[in-house]
Amino acid sequence: MLNDRHRREAAELLSAAERRRAPMRPLTELYEGIGAQDAYEIQLLGIRARCADGAVVTGHKVGLSSPVMQAMMGVDEPDYGHLLDAMELREDTPVPAAAYCAPRIEVEVGFVLGADLPGEGCTEADVLAATARVVPALELIDSRIADWRISLADTIADNASSAGYVIGEGRDPRELDLKAIEARLDSGGETLAAGRSDAVLGDPATAVAWLARTVARFGVPLRKGHLVLPGSCTRAVDVAAGRTYTAEFTGLGSVSLSFS
Repeated sequence: MLNDRHRREAAELLSAAERRRAPMRPLTELYEGIGAQDAYEIQLLGIRARCADGAVVTGHKVGLSSPVMQAMMGVDEPDYGHLLDAMELREDTPVPAAAYCAPRIEVEVGFVLGADLPGEGCTEADVLAATARVVPALELIDSRIADWRISLADTIADNASSAGYVIGEGRDPRELDLKAIEARLDSGGETLAAGRSDAVLGDPATAVAWLARTVARFGVPLRKGHLVLPGSCTRAVDVAAGRTYTAEFTGLGSVSLSFS
């Protein structure tokens, strides 16, 4: 367990690494004994600092939502991070790849909330009742830790490696089988990754319900209008300047992101 001074120091190091686009050594190498609780506190320090500078929380993301990723990290549950208004990207505006340390994209079925979610005891039925629409989404992830050499504590502290997101129009979730949406990521006529929505804890709504219950322990609500990214249907893909990446979802449509 870290003391408050070390937590503040770690948050400042991550912020500087992001601003300067200069990845740093893993926190697990710099701070002996750092754990998940420390990492969430470090994440919150970073988010509070951004909000003090004018940023607005627009939602949350779930990471490590597949059994394969959990096994790789040696954990038995997902992690989460915050989405901010400055992270919102547009399909019609190319993203400068050089603005990030080591950017990758993930393919997700996003949830736009039409009502607040309950915290403790939140169920998949609560998620469906509160969701205004599910949307095709691409999440831009990045690591302020050099070479993606991350452990669980590193990625949690680094806001679950979040960096940006773009979403499409979407549909009412009651019109779809949320466990059987096929997803494919293409670029330049080549399929780079493919998967299905049930790769996310068997049902992406399960990930959203888990998130609502988990963040409630920290006094964080999931509010009407927020976007929740429940985890990727496919593996993450490295991005390159000059390319456009398009995610296609059966029954849900598509969404694209270009890099300059």
